[in-house]
Amino acid sequence: MRLKDKVCLITGGSAGIGKATAIKFVNEGAKVVLCDVDETAGQALAQELGKGTTFYKVDVTDREAAQAWVDDVVKNYGRADVLVNNAGITRDGLFVKYKGGEVVSQMSENDFDLVLKVNLKGVFNCAQAVTPQMIKQGGGVILNASSIVGLYGNFGQTNYAATKFGVIGMTKTWSRELGRYNIRVNAVCPGFILTEMVQKMPEKILEGLAAKTPLGRMGVPEDVANLYCWLASEEASYIHGAVISIDGGMVLGT
Repeated sequence: MRLKDKVCLITGGSAGIGKATAIKFVNEGAKVVLCDVDETAGQALAQELGKGTTFYKVDVTDREAAQAWVDDVVKNYGRADVLVNNAGITRDGLFVKYKGGEVVSQMSENDFDLVLKVNLKGVFNCAQAVTPQMIKQGGGVILNASSIVGLYGNFGQTNYAATKFGVIGMTKTWSRELGRYNIRVNAVCPGFILTEMVQKMPEKILEGLAAKTPLGRMGVPEDVANLYCWLASEEASYIHGAVISIDGGMVLGT
């Protein structure tokens, strides 16, 4: 019960790593408040997890909606102890594809902007909404989802890499600014994790991804949830401004 009675907010909480984190936090005694754009899945998970778990339909790119979510959580629960900025999307494509002496395709401006809005501005919006409450109550924990792509870059992911590098930059900056208020801020960098979305990929591709990993397997959402739980607990009370990889030892490109 490492998170007993802690009020924990999780964005993108209806599936994948967010869902696994919600389950882990509830099992550790937390009061979990989920948000996602997928209302059906979010409500079903909240009902499954039972009393003390609530769901809100929130688009994290909407600053007013993010603030209203946090305000309502504080109104109903009296505090906000942990924020897990998990919501994220991908819109992959080559920066420029050049063939036969001409440009045949390139990443669209819309795909670039959309990924930045969700993965970067969404993190900014939610963290800025919850920080004043954490200051008032004497502390808190903000955990940001980056990626190994935010450490090494990746083929076909200009937009995604930009956001995940950016999340690391915000994490390090906020750790400098917010430590004085006893607000710990850390970033987590997952490698290839077998979420529902990834499991739909062809078996041959999944085998190739596992083969790139020194441990010989891909991660599961519970691996990341366990790390989030530890970082949210008092066991990690002196971990601040850290960027922690959870990737089975993989380095992209090797």
